[in-house]
Amino acid sequence: MCADTTDTKTATPDYKDTLNLPQTDFPMRAGLPKREPGWLERWEEIGIYDRLRETAGDRTPFTLHDGPPYANGHLHIGHALNKTIKDIIVRSHQMMGHDARYIPGWDCHGLPIEWKIEEQYRAKGQDKDQVNVVDFRQECRKFAESWIDVQREEFKRLGVTGCWDRPYLTMDFRAERIIAEEFQKFLMTGTLYQGSKPVMWSPVEKTALAEAEVEYHDKESFTIWVKFPVTEFRLPEVDVSDEEMSDDEREAVVQARAEARDAFVGTKVVIWTTTPWTIPSNKAVVFGSDFSYGLYEVTDTPGECWARAGERFILADKLAAQTFAKARLEDGMWRRVRDVTPEQLAGMELAHPLAGAEGGQGEWDDPRDFRAADFVTDEEGTGFVHCAPSHGMEEYELYRGLGMLAQVITYNVMDDGSFREDLPFFGGKRILKENGKEGDANKAVIDTLVANGGLLARGKIKHSYPHSWRSKAPVIYRNTAQWFAAIDRPVGDGQDENGKTIRERALTCIDQVKWTPQSGRNRLHSMMESRPDWVLSRQRAWGVPLTCFTKKGGKPTDPNFLLRDPAVNARILAAFEEEGADAWYKDGAKERFLGNDYDASEWDQVFDILDVWFDSGSTHAFVLRDREDGTEDGIADVYMEGTDQHRGWFHSSMLQACGTMGRAPYRNVVTHGFTLDEKGNKMSKSLGNTVGPEDVIKQYGADILRLWVAQADYTSDQRIGPEILKGTADSYRRLRNTMRFMLGALSHFREEDRVAHEDMPELERWVLHRVAELDERVRTGYRAFDFQGTFRALFDFATVDLSAFYFDIRKDALYCDGDTTRRRAARTVMDILFHRLTTWLAPILVFTTEEVWLERFPGERSSVHLQDMPETPQAWRDDALAAKWAEVRRARRVVTAALEVKRTEKVIGASLEAAPIVHVDSEDTLGALRSVAFEDVCITSDIALTNDPAPAEAYRLPEVDGIAVVFETADGAKCQRCWKILPDVGTHAHPDVCGRCDDALS
Repeated sequence: MCADTTDTKTATPDYKDTLNLPQTDFPMRAGLPKREPGWLERWEEIGIYDRLRETAGDRTPFTLHDGPPYANGHLHIGHALNKTIKDIIVRSHQMMGHDARYIPGWDCHGLPIEWKIEEQYRAKGQDKDQVNVVDFRQECRKFAESWIDVQREEFKRLGVTGCWDRPYLTMDFRAERIIAEEFQKFLMTGTLYQGSKPVMWSPVEKTALAEAEVEYHDKESFTIWVKFPVTEFRLPEVDVSDEEMSDDEREAVVQARAEARDAFVGTKVVIWTTTPWTIPSNKAVVFGSDFSYGLYEVTDTPGECWARAGERFILADKLAAQTFAKARLEDGMWRRVRDVTPEQLAGMELAHPLAGAEGGQGEWDDPRDFRAADFVTDEEGTGFVHCAPSHGMEEYELYRGLGMLAQVITYNVMDDGSFREDLPFFGGKRILKENGKEGDANKAVIDTLVANGGLLARGKIKHSYPHSWRSKAPVIYRNTAQWFAAIDRPVGDGQDENGKTIRERALTCIDQVKWTPQSGRNRLHSMMESRPDWVLSRQRAWGVPLTCFTKKGGKPTDPNFLLRDPAVNARILAAFEEEGADAWYKDGAKERFLGNDYDASEWDQVFDILDVWFDSGSTHAFVLRDREDGTEDGIADVYMEGTDQHRGWFHSSMLQACGTMGRAPYRNVVTHGFTLDEKGNKMSKSLGNTVGPEDVIKQYGADILRLWVAQADYTSDQRIGPEILKGTADSYRRLRNTMRFMLGALSHFREEDRVAHEDMPELERWVLHRVAELDERVRTGYRAFDFQGTFRALFDFATVDLSAFYFDIRKDALYCDGDTTRRRAARTVMDILFHRLTTWLAPILVFTTEEVWLERFPGERSSVHLQDMPETPQAWRDDALAAKWAEVRRARRVVTAALEVKRTEKVIGASLEAAPIVHVDSEDTLGALRSVAFEDVCITSDIALTNDPAPAEAYRLPEVDGIAVVFETADGAKCQRCWKILPDVGTHAHPDVCGRCDDALS
């Protein structure tokens, strides 16, 4: 550095006020929790959503159809994830030029609300069944209304935009009317039928459940090994009169048959089950046709044992040892006597273990069917499966295929899970108590089997078992009369380009939909391939009834069992439009709807209600098709829900729409995972690891919660917790710094300051190239619902390309230049960046981008959310320039790393004290560095570039080939205005400044 020649008697001028320092009132501390509600109020006053609709013009509509949350409680973090993803989708498509519509909705019918009202009755000692059904339904309606108002405000607090003043509700009168109309389409096209089959049944809630209403939890169950006596043995007759058969051969055949009969009759086939309560409903036993079976004899017993010495059992060889171990028979207490072939098993006749029991009243005296079945395994149990087709789908399907349902279906279990009162031994016993705990049925069955010699062993097992997700109580399979939509029966005349049946149409339409992630397609496709007919009915009170009538005394198989009359249907729909579904339950409803055309005494009115999944599956009809802000073709651009909705809303919507309009109601399906705590554990109040959205908003603000959503790969399960949120807040602060720098640099920017692209320095043109690249990446990402990738690209651009590179370099020109092209070009680029970053980030950071926008463009009706993402000229793309600046940045990395070493060693305090020598092997790279102001790029006062070989002590970065740096200090004096150290400082009109600053001051 030069010696200080300043006259000590003359004070150095303070040049601070001559700098173009950033000017902005934008605060570093966001204060989001306190400030966000003010922006919400402002948007409410402006009417953002409605203004966008009013000014839509000929924009292409884009509709995300909202999967309705249930109106019965405060929001949890999964709701926040779900609604934020939806909001990002809607806002991004709006800002990319669409008329993006979002009509929020609520699921209002069904068991959860009904259950809450029943709980209130029970607390008061009242019986729900004694209350007028219309009055009861009105209480359910009021309960749903109260929670809709709560949830609406909670959703809005997340910054979610939408038609909040006109949401859709499944309990609106018009919605109930259309749901009934959609059901009537199934009635009129012949896909509706009444059948009796095992369905998931909640004894506690006394209703059938859909698979989507069931969750699996560990449960400890009784497990028993039961003896089914062989009472008869027959083999196919052999013609012993064959003249070619010798007398000895003929005698051997007869003797073998007699020996086999003597060997098998009186033995016991052993079954294993985890549901002892199904034994009274047993009608058959099945075996595997490909397994190895043996006849085993007990040779000794330990004393306390339900097996007797000499007793013989037939078991799968693979499972025999463990079965005897369960019966407390050690090795050496049993022996294998002989093989038992599947052909021999097929010749046996079995008796129920309670056959002939005293007091059994002949209930179980009929022989049990005994045959092979393909669902038997030899992985656990005994190799034999006891069949109660009233309580198991596999057994039901087997005997339905055999045409034997009439012989094997029982009605032993009532709707509350108790045995029918007249069932011997077990009448009135309950599988579950009213509180969902173990009842006395299993114990009664086990005790009765013991008393009658039918039990070989017993124990307990802990296994995954279906529970109602509402009552949390276990469920059972129970044969009941229900209403079904036949998914393999031709719909109407069967004429449809996508298929004749609902299943065919669904499987075809699945491949017409774009799935994000693609695995969603495979999941729904496999479910649709194997699913049974759709159970439409529930035995409850709060919902839309199955609006149909049946012939009194008729059979479901009769062609005229169901009344199919358009005039009757029209009367029902007119009443629902005016009065809601309550009209079905009012006095005289049957006579009113049947009119004068039918004798009401000849028809029964159905009072089951529709499965709520039919309600939500029908929403496309009264939201997309029926509203003026719906879609022209009744199809949504996107459905977006959690991955559990492949068996829920996505599934039921596909079934319903394929049944009524022959196609899917959506073009895109997007799914997200579940929310977990930081350790990857499921959230649970009992574990104390839940994260409530209201808690996050209170501490950080909704924008931080939205940023957490955008940063995560929502297609997988999401983790959230204190440390993760701290990291999210840090990312937010870095972005806020970027926005604040731009605002400061743009103070007093005027249109006349703008510089054309072709007149800009290379560095500015490189930034605009990156803008053009990023614009394409952002739009592609938003369209593909890839928010993590989109945000990552934006974040890296803002923090790496801008804050750590471009802004760092251009601070000097922005602060110290006069009215130069360089400074005006930099501010022009800042303005371009401002408009793009605010609109690119607006779908994610809805509050912060609004704050940034209003800092520059205040006004009563101003809002970033009324803007579109600006179109980006393709002329800004310059791949050759980008390649050149990639080399410049590569070399810069080595220089800045070398200077950081000297800073750490306290050789220098700031990079402007340096004037390094940079050795460059490549002539092309050297040329690139010489063509730019590389000292400005590296933020040094000077720099020397050479292709001379670098000395051994030169600094190198292992990952950057061909660049080496030799440190040198800058020569000259420190400019008191820009702080560069230059030889010409002090030689100009203004003291102690460099030539550039002297020009600026002049």
